[in-house]
Amino acid sequence: MAESATNWCDLVRHHWRNSERAAVVTASETWSGDELLRRAGGASRWFDSLGFAAGDVIPALVDESPAAIALTVGAAMSGRAFAPLGTRLPASDLAEALKNLGSRQLLTDPGLRPLAEEVARLSGVKLHAVEGPPEPAAILEAPWGPEVVVAVVHTSGTTGLPKPVFIRHRPLVARVALYAQLMPMGPGDLYYSASPYYHTAGISMTLSILGGGGALFPQPWFTVDDWPDVARAGVTHALLVPTMIDMLLSRDLFRGVDLRLLQYGAAPIHPETLATTLAALPNTRFLQIFGQTEFSPICVFSHEAHLEALADRPELLATVGKAAPGVTIRIENPDDDGVGEITARGAHAFSIDDDGWRRTGDLGRFDDEGYLTLHGRLNDRIVRGGENIYPVEVEQALATHPQVFEAAVVGVPDRRYGEIVKALVVPRDPAVIPSVEELRAHVRDRIAHFKVPTIVEFARELPRNPSGKVLRTRIPR
Repeated sequence: MAESATNWCDLVRHHWRNSERAAVVTASETWSGDELLRRAGGASRWFDSLGFAAGDVIPALVDESPAAIALTVGAAMSGRAFAPLGTRLPASDLAEALKNLGSRQLLTDPGLRPLAEEVARLSGVKLHAVEGPPEPAAILEAPWGPEVVVAVVHTSGTTGLPKPVFIRHRPLVARVALYAQLMPMGPGDLYYSASPYYHTAGISMTLSILGGGGALFPQPWFTVDDWPDVARAGVTHALLVPTMIDMLLSRDLFRGVDLRLLQYGAAPIHPETLATTLAALPNTRFLQIFGQTEFSPICVFSHEAHLEALADRPELLATVGKAAPGVTIRIENPDDDGVGEITARGAHAFSIDDDGWRRTGDLGRFDDEGYLTLHGRLNDRIVRGGENIYPVEVEQALATHPQVFEAAVVGVPDRRYGEIVKALVVPRDPAVIPSVEELRAHVRDRIAHFKVPTIVEFARELPRNPSGKVLRTRIPR
């Protein structure tokens, strides 16, 4: 049944109908698969009472929780589409998102009600509180076509307002199959994500794991204080970002955790962090995923590549790996160095251009072995005196300095060269700040002289959006 499924709901019913094994686990409660499906049925009845029809989008300000998962599944199984919105966005942006979705109603967690009330005031929508998990009801059986929308997730808004991405059954089923290949899960396996539910690593991964038969440990936000609960629950698969990994290492919180797989993304992992984590988790496989809200995974950096990088090829950690199975990647309009726009296609893309390809807006270059290195966004490219400079390359060179925690690079106007390079640097220790000339000399030893930052400034942190991505547009020019 699962292999021949044409929609995500068939997959979920196949894995979880009449199942007594855990599907949703928290520190205080566990839902079996059958209970999850029945609570999803209750969610559908609630949506009926609110007047949501089949085909409607259901916007919500919610954190990840068992209730949010039941609402997501209930919406999908009744032909509706749950759409969690960014809980860290300003009310004005959220009101614009509601306008784009065409909904006149908004759901909210009680803890997010002040924000939701402001959004409702600005947009004129009706507000409904999510008062805990829905009561169980009959399991929904209706089939849905492959192009019906399962859920809506928004982009992170690095280039403007977040844009809605419509997750349809056909590509979602293909994504479930791909993740089952990359990180197999079976009975007894439990997946933890510390990503906000409105993020693609939140709701999209929730859909992928449930559709593949994996159980979930939902968590509203990541904190090191909550990690012992995660460990006690027996989590076997986890999605973290390198900053979270460093925080857990600093408290020695990986001790006694039996992870089978650690998935990370959003940023490269430092060789020292990788070595320390592998020592703490010797039986854990590492997996880095590169992708976008509209299309992920695009590239995969395998466990074997991590071991090779740690052994004698640390430069591999600056890449995002190789094309994921079933993904074709081409570099459009490459320059003399082979850097151009990353364009990809695959059956699990949620959004594609008219010719079937997804133009990512990211710049990249392949090496002879098929490893892809990112060179920033298309609109981040700096042109200094006719020479192309890609911020990521300069940022990576800066990050190899022992006193640099992270850096962001932008182009600033210059009368002579058109643009020059400016770096905003976050030191590892605010009390030990390297000199500008020391940093410039360090970078000059690693990349071409014309790429060396002309201007270097220091900050306690980099500007980021609610999803944690660095916003170069907020660095003063």
